[in-house]
Amino acid sequence: MRTIINWINRERPARQFPLSDFDRLSRVLTPCDVILVEGRTRVSDIIRWLTNSPWTHAALFIGRIDDIQDDALRARVASLYQGSSGDRLIVESLLGHGTVVRALSVYDCEHLRICRPSRLSLGDAANVTRSAISHVGLDYDVRQILDLARFLFPWFLLPRKWASTLFLQRAGKPEKTVCSTMIAESFGKVNFPILPLVKQTEAGKPRFFRRNPKLCTPSDFDYSPYFEIIKYPFMDFNHEDYQLLPWKGAGMLSAEEADIYIESDEDPNPGDQSYR
Repeated sequence: MRTIINWINRERPARQFPLSDFDRLSRVLTPCDVILVEGRTRVSDIIRWLTNSPWTHAALFIGRIDDIQDDALRARVASLYQGSSGDRLIVESLLGHGTVVRALSVYDCEHLRICRPSRLSLGDAANVTRSAISHVGLDYDVRQILDLARFLFPWFLLPRKWASTLFLQRAGKPEKTVCSTMIAESFGKVNFPILPLVKQTEAGKPRFFRRNPKLCTPSDFDYSPYFEIIKYPFMDFNHEDYQLLPWKGAGMLSAEEADIYIESDEDPNPGDQSYR
């Protein structure tokens, strides 16, 4: 099993220049921001295919140990993380590692996106963090990934409730989890919506229903109207100077890259320096 896990966890090389400016992005993070990662492993490719989204992993930002106000929670996080108390930390569930607390810096070369829960109160943010920390030590639920894959198959090939055990209710504390489920369950503790079902009563009043957290995928946080999307591109530009980006670069693409990208050898608007 370990050999198989190592094989599907093997990463492709990182981009020479990442799409995200990690330094800028990390400075604006606030506790309970959900960080989406465009993974580079074989299991990431599977998740990307299943969800039709580039975002294959999600982590919950919990801030620095020194910034945690609750004494008991701060002590608990300190006992789980052996690095500096000034490190920016995340809670995440990883294949081969389970649910762990790690430094945000492990993703300094990755394409990232911040999904910020809109108007989440400080008290609820602490409870979301507390819930996420309670998952630390749980194994990664490989069976759930397989069941999610079967659930996402077209219904005419395999009826969903026949194809998956995701709908089975299990009593007691879970023994395994995956990244997006762990985060969804943590937000569920404070009734913060991600992608709820909204129905109307006979009196015309709306009623919210939580989605099964086992069906949650990383892209749900990107799609949710209750999370603000924050991006910090590696090479940024103001609205008036996109024409000044260094597009020229003849002969720099590999054969594989040339199948996907186009070389721009000429000025697209020669002599035109006007902007709308």
